[in-house]
Amino acid sequence: MNIVQKTALVLTIIGALNWGMIGLFNFDLVATIFGSMTIVTRIIYTLVGIAGLVNIMLFFVNLDEMVVIDNRERAK
Repeated sequence: MNIVQKTALVLTIIGALNWGMIGLFNFDLVATIFGSMTIVTRIIYTLVGIAGLVNIMLFFVNLDEMVVIDNRERAK
């Protein structure tokens, strides 16, 4: 996994946890910390959305092949 994928995964997890809190407790942590629909909040929501799009590629990649290629590169 490269840095873009790891960053996307972290942002996706943050977004999922925030949506979980909204669903369970009606509490939006991002809006509470940064304000309701401020520019910072909108940037965070946008980054989480882009991260979700980046993670869609996991449906189209054979992860077993990816690990084998990664191990070969490390052996060089």
